Amino acid sequence: MEKEARIELKGISKTFGSVNANQDVDLKLYNGEILSLLGENGSGKTTLMNMLSGIYYPDEGDIFVNGEKVIISSPHDAYKYHIGMVHQHFKLVETFTAIENVVVGLTREDYRQMAEEDGEKNKGFNLKASAKRMEKMCDQFGFKLNPWKRVTDMSVSEKQTLEIVKALFRGVDILILDEPTAVLTPQEAETLFGVLRKMKEVGKSIIIITHKLNEVLEISDRVAVLCKGKVTGDILTKNANEQILTEMMVGHKIDLNIPRLDIPNTGIRLEVHNLTVKNREGRDVLKDVNFDLYGSEILGIAGISGSGQKELLETIAGLNKETAGDIIFHNPKKEQPVTFFHKNIKQIRELSKQNKFHLKGEKDPVDLSSYNNKQITEMVKNEEIIFYENEIIDLKNKKPLEIRNLGIKLSFVPEDRLGMGLVGNMDIIDNMMLRSFRKGKGGILHREAPKELAEQLVKELEIKTPNLTTSVKKLSGGNIQKVLVGREIASRPKVLMTAYPVRGLDINSSFMIYNLINKQKERGSAVIYVGEDLDVILGLCDRVLVLRDGEIAAILDCRKTNKREVGLLMTNKQNKEEGTANG
Repeated sequence: MEKEARIELKGISKTFGSVNANQDVDLKLYNGEILSLLGENGSGKTTLMNMLSGIYYPDEGDIFVNGEKVIISSPHDAYKYHIGMVHQHFKLVETFTAIENVVVGLTREDYRQMAEEDGEKNKGFNLKASAKRMEKMCDQFGFKLNPWKRVTDMSVSEKQTLEIVKALFRGVDILILDEPTAVLTPQEAETLFGVLRKMKEVGKSIIIITHKLNEVLEISDRVAVLCKGKVTGDILTKNANEQILTEMMVGHKIDLNIPRLDIPNTGIRLEVHNLTVKNREGRDVLKDVNFDLYGSEILGIAGISGSGQKELLETIAGLNKETAGDIIFHNPKKEQPVTFFHKNIKQIRELSKQNKFHLKGEKDPVDLSSYNNKQITEMVKNEEIIFYENEIIDLKNKKPLEIRNLGIKLSFVPEDRLGMGLVGNMDIIDNMMLRSFRKGKGGILHREAPKELAEQLVKELEIKTPNLTTSVKKLSGGNIQKVLVGREIASRPKVLMTAYPVRGLDINSSFMIYNLINKQKERGSAVIYVGEDLDVILGLCDRVLVLRDGEIAAILDCRKTNKREVGLLMTNKQNKEEGTANG
């Protein structure tokens, strides 16, 4: 006898312009089941769940809840059928308390229905009564959340807990979670899984959208795979492993071992001494940070969200001014020719007076004060003026453009892709040109090289786009990510700083990025990798710097530590001294 389906989707299709996001999708979710939804970027997972939760309306097909055909045209309709979705980007009012966020938007009818379900007297809008109901619910499922705590004072895991509680408070029996562990420590993820298991025990059904295959195997009962908007596979988790799921997603085998290249470092690139950074409110977001970064090294940065990762990278890139301490860049110029990319004639003359150069084939320092501009120009073009040693430059308080003019290639992949990294209304070619437009002369912009780079990235990174003139904002999140990371790495940086470069990417795309980062390491670049997945950090990086509340908790050798130790250091202050000693 076939199990009863709590949710059934039949022939669901959704198009956006000429793009088929979902095509004739059939999917079932059973009572008391945890279903994982897998697929490459742009496969239609989130779109499908947005239709189930009332954000989008399907162009074709039907939705059945407990065997009854229903119409879901808004999130309120979804709640009516006990369906709720927790999005990757939380929908909370930061200045409200937990309980205020829970009850916001509830109507008199909602309160009447909840009282009826609880078998209690309807008290209408009553924060104290609602807080008691919330506390009872938290006790039932194992949540730890203070109803009167403001969202601004909450950790990321508390905010996620609040989103789940908010859904359960409205009577949700079918819960959809989009990348629920993306910003959680291993310990926080374990706690969440414990809560989900308790929800399953009382008959609730859960759908998880995730890219973390190890978590899929740990928490789910069944896995459905989407490819190009269609369901292409459905398997019981007990019959699956990471290799099987990967092949179902991408259609071919992938080596799932993240390669860490054992390459000797090529000398120091960055020294960070006593770095302290304040935010706009004057609060320290980085406190007395000290570390060195070497060429041909990948330094991982681990920490719960908001621990100072963003501020650290932005400060090195020249985007923060309220700083104390030193950031010293060792530009690898020893025995390299001077170029006009980062030195003008005046600067070359001044540096020659400080005995910074010698002529090609000679050992003695050269003073170029007596040479005219034409002579120096010709000598630079012929690569005759050679640096004696690496340049040592203090980057603190320099603007990003000043840093580039010094010849320092700090390629920065920020957390906010379309806010700081790319211009959403511009196409791929124009976003490539953001790195090169200043090279044009007389107000003329050259599009040939940016176009060639765009074509190269679309081919090599398998960026899914109708054409090169499509606005970047119209691409899926994963493809936007590929455009940004590909552009930054293509500039052949001496220091590459990446913030969450594989966030939201499927496994095939993620391994493309890992390989690109390793190529930078091979060619001598120093890489800072800020990530969320500790398995990736420990597999890809040489060392890991653990940030906690803006301070360094430890710097550890990735070959000698483990995920549990790093996770504890991210959250447990009493481990600071012990962890630092290990580094």
